[in-house]
Amino acid sequence: MPGVLTTDHPAWIETAPGARARIVRTASGVWVLSWDQEGPHLRCVQGAEDVKPVFVTTDPSCLPDSVPAELKAGLDDLGPTRRLANPWLWDAITTAILRQVVRAGQARKLYRAWCGTFGTTVESATGDLLIAPTAARVLELTDEQFTDVGVKFHRTVLQAAATHYEQRHAQWGRLGSRDLVAALTSVPRIGPWTAAAAAADYTGDFSIYPHDDLAVRTWAAQIAPAHAWPGKKDKAFGPMWTAMAGLDRTALHTLTLSTLTWGSHAR
Repeated sequence: MPGVLTTDHPAWIETAPGARARIVRTASGVWVLSWDQEGPHLRCVQGAEDVKPVFVTTDPSCLPDSVPAELKAGLDDLGPTRRLANPWLWDAITTAILRQVVRAGQARKLYRAWCGTFGTTVESATGDLLIAPTAARVLELTDEQFTDVGVKFHRTVLQAAATHYEQRHAQWGRLGSRDLVAALTSVPRIGPWTAAAAAADYTGDFSIYPHDDLAVRTWAAQIAPAHAWPGKKDKAFGPMWTAMAGLDRTALHTLTLSTLTWGSHAR
């Protein structure tokens, strides 16, 4: 069984009921990915096949008993999930930046407008597949171009991130997930939430995802409505969430990513 595909990244498009497609850039080439009932299919369309995209498999049946029974049962019903570890760090950074302030649906529209206007578009029989503009391309854009595509608010942070990425991407790409979060927060206007979201997307390690994120809180409450979750403005959610996994980072990764996948699947 291929499991359930995690489709939180805005590059995924629906090509048929239960089927998705996306284009990604790795260190060696550009790949078209498709997903159907048989699982993932990968095809290199530009460059070399040396570096292939990698899917991270997560199984909620392995969660510890410290996870509330209702939450664990809901995630068990979802079953094993598979998520692409974003092979291009710059895209992961871009995606996290475009999620600042706006809701997920609006961020998806911004991402597609941004990529469709300044990035790379590959036509397919089922729809256009989009890749974000490179950091170098971002640094060439005028202020008016940011405004015209609807990312005026994100202009300065995208420019700062592009500048730092051009200088440090080789070093950043070798860092572990926690160290990458720390490195990304050195960029002006990239705070802990954006850094953690980008690092989780790139490394596939959701033990470092911002666990008090609205999406995690929303889906957890829908999976286990009887549980006594903290209120929306209560800062106790993050510590409660991490305590469920104890000191096991794999359990924390599984708990978080499975919950986010449940939300994408439920939508």
